[in-house]
Amino acid sequence: MIFSVKDLGRSPGSMRTIEEHVPAPKDFGVALIGVQEGSDMELDLRLEAVHEGILVSGTADVEVSGECGRCLIPLEYTSGVEIQELFYYGDSGSLPAEDEEDLHRVENDSIDLEPVLRDAVVTSLPFQPVCREDCKGLCSECGARLNDEPDHHHEILDPRWSALAGLTGTAAENDAAPRTESDEREES
Repeated sequence: MIFSVKDLGRSPGSMRTIEEHVPAPKDFGVALIGVQEGSDMELDLRLEAVHEGILVSGTADVEVSGECGRCLIPLEYTSGVEIQELFYYGDSGSLPAEDEEDLHRVENDSIDLEPVLRDAVVTSLPFQPVCREDCKGLCSECGARLNDEPDHHHEILDPRWSALAGLTGTAAENDAAPRTESDEREES
């Protein structure tokens, strides 16, 4: 996604807009969610010449697809991402003191928007995508979707407690038994 900025020259204040549909490059996402390679990206950008370089600002609308991180239901939606980045002239004497590796540059009167778009899109994606906020996920025992079956459960008894399982029924019987003189002495 290389765009020529030769027509802007180095005269601050000159500007042009870009309204294009471009195919999404590879690796625009994370493991569970992202933009499919080749899907349509709608760019609505403004390129402005400033003293230090070319300021790119605007939006990119992308089709996001993936799956819920809890219940694995497929997700698809459109996302609008705000973009604002300064591409520095290569010979600019006013480069900031931060790492020069992280700076974007105007090279051969062109700018490469792919890294900027990738950073903006990927950082806007949810870290843990969900189909809805109260998604209950999958049953850890059988994989059933808990949203579809809210009363789903498994009766699992720990074998260490099996000896105590019969005591619940016997406690009620003991309460109903007649009280003896020894029971009264124990209570006092």
